[in-house]
Amino acid sequence: MENSVKFEQSTFGKRLKSMLKVDFRRMFKSRLFYILIACALLVPIVMVVMMTMMDGSVSVDPQTGVETVMQGPENAWQSIGTLPTEDGAAMGGMDVMAMCNINMAFMGVAVFVCLFISDDFRSGYAKNLFTVRSKKGDYVISKTLAGFVCVALMLIAYFIGAMLGGAISGLSFELAGGLTAANIVFCMLAKIFLMLVFVSIFTLISVVAKQRAWLAICGSLGGGMLLFMMVSMITPLESTIMNVFLCIAGGAMFAFGLGAISNVVLKKTSLV
Repeated sequence: MENSVKFEQSTFGKRLKSMLKVDFRRMFKSRLFYILIACALLVPIVMVVMMTMMDGSVSVDPQTGVETVMQGPENAWQSIGTLPTEDGAAMGGMDVMAMCNINMAFMGVAVFVCLFISDDFRSGYAKNLFTVRSKKGDYVISKTLAGFVCVALMLIAYFIGAMLGGAISGLSFELAGGLTAANIVFCMLAKIFLMLVFVSIFTLISVVAKQRAWLAICGSLGGGMLLFMMVSMITPLESTIMNVFLCIAGGAMFAFGLGAISNVVLKKTSLV
């Protein structure tokens, strides 16, 4: 009786599962990942406490003599977004809290994705991976999902930090201007799914830059800043389920489109 050797067929699901297992193991063992999560937790606490302490302080321009009064946050939800007024208009304008809020998390995930991918090319891991077992499309999907999980955890950590900072500073947690708890939940979900757009952009720039991490980070931050102002408009504090659906659809389209471009880049360019 002849012995026959059967080779197990490598399907897309098995390849992706294996790639995800490796990437998530690397991510959760990475010191950078925990540093970014810690920063996402501590930054809103420090920022809210310091700005509350500086509330009412006056600075004078020595050349013009114009006085500027520092206005600190009055509500804990200002760390998440701009509070609406009773008539539905946005409140607060372009103040410090409107610019330095939870939307800054995209900067952290840009650093993570760029260093995570560039390390693969710098160490030769990517070249060995594509030669031995994995396809480039699987690699792009895995990195995009790993970055998405990272930014989701960063946003959750930032939210917790913002609430702790508000509690420490004695800020109000009142849901003013018709705001509801459901709006807060929808706002966070919308921001998480919208960040898939940024992760896809960062993945594409990183596979173009390959081992040049500095180029990937500069390009990612520059590209992200072009879309930064849109985040607060697409995911306002008073978000509804419609905002969530729009962000899911937009994130999925960007992930598919930019992922396909990233796959082409890896196929058409050198891996070193």
